[in-house]
Amino acid sequence: MPWEPESNSLTDTEREVYGWQLPVAGFGEAGQERLKRASVLISRCGGLGGMVAYELAAAGIGRLILAHAGRIKPSDLNRQLLMTEAGLGQSRIESAARRLRELNSRLVVVPVAENVSAANAERLVAEADLVVDCAPLFEERYALNRAAVRLGRPMVECAVYELEAHLTTFLPGQTGCLRCQYPEPSTAWTRRFPVFGAVSGMAGSLAALEAIKVLAGFGRPLAGRLLTFDLREPSFRCYTLRRDPQCADCAGWPPASRTAADAAMRPERAGA
Repeated sequence: MPWEPESNSLTDTEREVYGWQLPVAGFGEAGQERLKRASVLISRCGGLGGMVAYELAAAGIGRLILAHAGRIKPSDLNRQLLMTEAGLGQSRIESAARRLRELNSRLVVVPVAENVSAANAERLVAEADLVVDCAPLFEERYALNRAAVRLGRPMVECAVYELEAHLTTFLPGQTGCLRCQYPEPSTAWTRRFPVFGAVSGMAGSLAALEAIKVLAGFGRPLAGRLLTFDLREPSFRCYTLRRDPQCADCAGWPPASRTAADAAMRPERAGA
């Protein structure tokens, strides 16, 4: 059955905590209640995904499913703000879960000490209303994309490299998917790559806002558009993305019968 919070209504404490964002045009208490009911899967919770998780926790998301294997290393600390020196050698995902609960005790955190793969992607995506892909390797990204398309889940896609970042949002039945954008994996993309933590932080904050807009049903997400920025300049560009009618993952997907916000808030779930 779909996850539900103990109460769908805001408490007095929640109104106080989120008092700075409730007056945002088009958001209001209805938007905040949608966030409270929402469950988000984040694939990899490092420099990029950790910032997404932090901002969603701060914004009042109800439940976060965090998938990330491994233990904290010294090289994580330049950008992974949910990790600490005191946690070196310990589980990354447990450190992230602990730090997020310290920020928001109302948040339900589901730590999964695994990276996304073809073996677990559909099971993890089925538990979420929306997916945020922060994985570095195309094998993981493709597995997540296939599961999101198959189960009809919106997916926010973000990536960073050096001082650059790419960000978009895929809505099944309305836009293309990751495979449309990258039919073949990039051979230049590796597990370890150059990046500043500040770049991951900025991209992660923008990705979190994309998730908030889709889930709360306000603003204009980057559906069908790719935002890129190069902070060396700095420069920002937005490109139109086209759906590939021959895409191996999303070709033939039926048109969405609900709005993106409705689909994100309570999609049909496998086995429900």
